[in-house]
Amino acid sequence: MKNCLKKQGKLFVVTGPSGVGKGTILNKFFENNKENVCYSVSMTTRKPRPVEVDGVNYFFVSKEEFEKAVKNDEFLEWAEYSGNYYGTNKNFVYEKLNNGVNVILEIETQGAKKVMEKFPDCISIFFAPPSIEELEHRLRGRHTEDEASIQKRLNAVKLELCCIENYKYNIINDEVEAAYNKLQAVYDYETSDKEERNDD
Repeated sequence: MKNCLKKQGKLFVVTGPSGVGKGTILNKFFENNKENVCYSVSMTTRKPRPVEVDGVNYFFVSKEEFEKAVKNDEFLEWAEYSGNYYGTNKNFVYEKLNNGVNVILEIETQGAKKVMEKFPDCISIFFAPPSIEELEHRLRGRHTEDEASIQKRLNAVKLELCCIENYKYNIINDEVEAAYNKLQAVYDYETSDKEERNDD
């Protein structure tokens, strides 16, 4: 007899250095995956980039608003990265998972570490650049940050890459289509039934 209880959703934690192309790959993923999966929109104090939309890419708030949310214990995790705050609303995540919806978290590495500690069974995915030089080229190509900010991000990347073995999956974004295909393969495998995967 089949279990009638609602199946718990799975939590995917996606991270990697700024400029590695996480957003582009995830946009493609959500174009092709519209059922039983959602993107968890994080809150941040950084300024939106020209292509970003409030409430879609992030909830863009003031430092005061963010700190109030911290005091009210509204975050699953939060961290300061490159001078800005980032946080994940815990009620949103728990509600979706409990309703059987898979949740994709795209967060900074500090936040990813905290979530992985709270959710040992989460599916952690680290997107890496083909090289530090290529990442620097991409960051400069965005024309969104000054030299000091770029150098700060590059220094952070070197530390982030040292922890790459802590993630279940590592995907090098050398080419968007190939990286997307790898992400899709991971998602399909992790959300398939055990019988289909021939697991014990």
